[in-house]
Amino acid sequence: MNMIKKLFSILLRIGISILILYYLFRQIDKKMLLDVIHHSDKVLLFVGFLMYQLGNIFCLLRWHMLLRTAKIHLSLRRVLVSFAGGMFFNLFLPSTIGGDMMRAIDLSRHTNRSKEVVATVLLDRISGYIGLVLIALFAVIIGGRLIENTSVIVSVVLITIILILGLLVLYNSRIYSKISVFLQAGKANKIREYLKGLHHEIHIFKHHRSAIINNILLSLLVQITGPLMFYLIAASMGLKLKLIYFFVYIPIIGAVSMLPISIGGLGLRDVTTIYFFGKADVAQNLAFAMSLINFSFILITGIAGGLIYYVFTVRNRRLQSHP
Repeated sequence: MNMIKKLFSILLRIGISILILYYLFRQIDKKMLLDVIHHSDKVLLFVGFLMYQLGNIFCLLRWHMLLRTAKIHLSLRRVLVSFAGGMFFNLFLPSTIGGDMMRAIDLSRHTNRSKEVVATVLLDRISGYIGLVLIALFAVIIGGRLIENTSVIVSVVLITIILILGLLVLYNSRIYSKISVFLQAGKANKIREYLKGLHHEIHIFKHHRSAIINNILLSLLVQITGPLMFYLIAASMGLKLKLIYFFVYIPIIGAVSMLPISIGGLGLRDVTTIYFFGKADVAQNLAFAMSLINFSFILITGIAGGLIYYVFTVRNRRLQSHP
């Protein structure tokens, strides 16, 4: 029964992604869209692709730092393999949560320390979200006069509130204990026990403030590479937009894409890109082209990650079976 529910959940998310993309392709001139992509500056696109990879390198170093803080001493190469596998599974599983789950499972099997590994993955995601919110807030404060739009301001406020509530639940013992009271009956009790384990493991990191600060700094660098990458993509298509727009819109688009209601954020990322850049008077086909090019970066990197993960795991099995 659980397997049927999971299958239905995945098929539903695939359906949502397909429906959104179908709607978008119906609204946009496909020939014009292809022309925009075809005539884009390939040198700028390549630099944008490198910027995307730089963000992934920062993400890898951030997670590796958290693992070391939790006294899980693995080589950077082994962490890279698990991280690469996560990027591959992100293509097929709900949002970035699917990839996080797979890399947590992979390293949990490898280390037999599932709670600590899950805590590092969760804290890695939280620190990334903190960086995302900080960049969006800073951009709104600096460029608020340029972006006088209620929906944009409300979106930034909303992702900030979500962050604050999440941190309070995980880090504030008093609030955590109150929420635990409501999670004691039936299936909710399982959620309570899971949350209890995470709450305990994450609290271990409270004694390693330097590691937390370094992770947030790396998260800021990750969130800076995203807007710069989109800026280069836009520039490759001849768009001349102020950089501040990208530092406000991209964090919001990233936050929406994390919602586990589509596959790999596909569809959600596209529709939000069109919506928010429409506030900056960017034509639908140009905004959609930006999003599709960004997805091509994700797709190429995910496939490469899958190859890395496959080659390493197959090689490991051969080495283990040889003796």
